[in-house]
Amino acid sequence: MDRTVDAAALGAAEAAQHITLLGLFLQADIVVKAVMIMLILASFWVWAVMYGKWQTLRRMQKRAQAFEDEFWSGGSLDELFERIGNNPQHPMASVFVAAMREWRRTASRGLAFTDAMRIGLRERIDRAMNVTISREMERLESWMPFLATVGATAPFIGLFGTVWGIMNSFTAIAAMKNTNLTVVAPGIAEALFATAMGLVAAIPAVIGYNKLANDLGRYAQRLEGFAAEFGAILSRQTESSS
Repeated sequence: MDRTVDAAALGAAEAAQHITLLGLFLQADIVVKAVMIMLILASFWVWAVMYGKWQTLRRMQKRAQAFEDEFWSGGSLDELFERIGNNPQHPMASVFVAAMREWRRTASRGLAFTDAMRIGLRERIDRAMNVTISREMERLESWMPFLATVGATAPFIGLFGTVWGIMNSFTAIAAMKNTNLTVVAPGIAEALFATAMGLVAAIPAVIGYNKLANDLGRYAQRLEGFAAEFGAILSRQTESSS
């Protein structure tokens, strides 16, 4: 009897030593290990993407503010275009350059603007700015589908690892014919660890995606507002040139 108690106590002690994060990973089944590694890599990549996007948006907002201050300062638009036309550094400057190029292409002909020409020029300018906004926003929104995918699928990937681990635990219990807690606990713990890893990857991805999507939406509205105002300015210039 004493030997049985000692063996059970020894088994409990060994199980307790293994119930650590590293221990749970090392003793897990190869499939559960693969799931955990996948989720760990996804979690690190999620944080890298979010940090990069936040830094980029912060930089773009500062540059847009500086550009708008210069744009509305009353200086010459032609001089501003000559200074940044060949190398726009941010989306708002790219929108400005696209509109100015279309404007200059028509104004350089030296013809008096008719009503049809004004309408056509305004449509071409609007189209050029809209295409530029779409292209710039598509570039800024890169990797956003990755965040959405991780946020949606990571819990299920972790759950798959948990189900697989529990299946192995029940198989081991049946083979040992022992339902002692020291036998059951490690297998259940390693299985649940996979679900925890899935949540660790998914929760920041969902929060980051929602925050970034909101910030990108506001930035797109800012670009669209600037495009509308600049289009109106060029439209007035065509009317004064007729």
